[in-house]
Amino acid sequence: MLRSSLLDRIARPRSLAAIFATSAVLIGATTIPAEARRHGWGPYHRADYRDYVRHRGDGEERHSAARTRANAGNDDIIGEHRGFSAIVVDANSGHTLFARSEHELRHPASVTKVMTLYLLFEQLEKGRLRLDSPLMISQHAAAQAPSKLGLRPGQTITVDNAIKAVVTKSANDIACAVAENIAGDEHSFAQMMTRKARALGMRNTNYENASGLPDPNQVTTAYDLAVLGRAIQDRFPRYYRYFSTPSFAYNGELHRNHNHLLGQVEGMDGIKTGYTRASGFNLLTSVRRRGHHIVAVVMGGRTAYARDRVMAGLIEENIDGGSPVRTAAAITEDARTIETQERRAYEQAQRAERAAERAQQVATERLAYAEPQEELAAEEPTPFARPQASPRPPAAIPQQEGAERPAVRPAFVSGGQKRTADASDSERKGVSPSAHGRGATPVAARDGSTTSGARKIDVTVVSTTPSAIRNEPKSQTGAKAEAARPARPGWMIQVGATEDQEKANQLLVRARSQLQGFPATAKAFTEKVQKGSETLYRARFAGLDEDVAQSACKALKRSGFACFTTKN
Repeated sequence: MLRSSLLDRIARPRSLAAIFATSAVLIGATTIPAEARRHGWGPYHRADYRDYVRHRGDGEERHSAARTRANAGNDDIIGEHRGFSAIVVDANSGHTLFARSEHELRHPASVTKVMTLYLLFEQLEKGRLRLDSPLMISQHAAAQAPSKLGLRPGQTITVDNAIKAVVTKSANDIACAVAENIAGDEHSFAQMMTRKARALGMRNTNYENASGLPDPNQVTTAYDLAVLGRAIQDRFPRYYRYFSTPSFAYNGELHRNHNHLLGQVEGMDGIKTGYTRASGFNLLTSVRRRGHHIVAVVMGGRTAYARDRVMAGLIEENIDGGSPVRTAAAITEDARTIETQERRAYEQAQRAERAAERAQQVATERLAYAEPQEELAAEEPTPFARPQASPRPPAAIPQQEGAERPAVRPAFVSGGQKRTADASDSERKGVSPSAHGRGATPVAARDGSTTSGARKIDVTVVSTTPSAIRNEPKSQTGAKAEAARPARPGWMIQVGATEDQEKANQLLVRARSQLQGFPATAKAFTEKVQKGSETLYRARFAGLDEDVAQSACKALKRSGFACFTTKN
């Protein structure tokens, strides 16, 4: 009897524990769907997820719903093999409410586009672009991998539509077009993005492109993305509303936002999803509810379903844990960091430019001492404004009849190259017949007289026969120095480089419009350079004093141009 009573007392707690555990499971099974329905994210706990994904039209994150349900276990939600990391920050106080591997490097994928739009919003705020401003689609932009809007080279899209396409469709071609229209080329824009990240305190972020397409050097952290998610709201509250766009209609096609939680989780107002095979499924969100405001990041999800489930859970667990009153200061850019980054970029550009100048000088000197060849016109970097005719120097001393026909002093182009015109009479359109056998006067080559399509410049025909050299007032040393003298003396500033000459000209127009009191004598021109298999056009201003060049470049950097100075 005693033994039976003892066994009963031992068994009773175990039974009670079992009953409690069973009750908890049953309560959870009934209350979780109710809680889910109350906050609007119930679809993620239903068996018809296949239909839900299909109806949402998620082109960026399409995957098998059957696989999603099969991989919905805890291990798949955490997704360690993807390099899972997460953070929840109370935007009101700045305190971290939850964090896991928040400082570990991850690939941002399309969450990159938040920074792309940050810089675009900056251009809108400063009045350099308007929402109805057209953005040109280049061949490079049109060639970007999906997801894309599919515009052809030469087409345009307004800034307003570009923002919506980036937010909803996550269009890589449009993100690239934004970059090129702001900085001239995507690489320069990526450098601007990285500098901006440092200024905001994103110490572990590096950008290589504007879209988030795979690049091993494009990295960030969950912590840095949370900083960006807060900063873009603080800095651009007017334009931040674009991140809550549920869908976007363009050219008869409807593009839905890839953020499935938008409109499903109470209080969510954005902001961006991302996925590549290397990154896994990423999501940056912002939620405001009953005075509370949190910014949350999930990176490395194995599926979109798993990522969304984790994010919804983090929101519900932490939304009421923060302060209902804003006490944290707005995230601002560190001016000292920007100045340091610009100085480093400037010094790097200067080193590269000096190396190029040394190589060009060597090539020029070799050509200067080479045997003169007859030349009628030289191809120079195409000027933005039509060059003025140079003053006529004194005519060379006439030669005797029957003397050797004079040759033209060689003219040089960027990179030390020399172009020689055909010596046939049919192409000698800019030279008077008197040039044969006697000293020639300078003449301006006519437009359209070259088959290369190059713009003609004034060419001075100078006799180099022995008799002329003996009668020439200048010394031989002075003549060589004159031949090696740069075509554009003084200081130059470069405002960008792009693979399209027209875009380089557009850069010059925009740069001049940003500078008040810029000398009218400053000559705008583009310069064609070859870097391996890539052809670029530099956009430059020449004929400046050093102080003017430095101050102008400093002002252009503040306007977002990748500017540097160099002495010609």
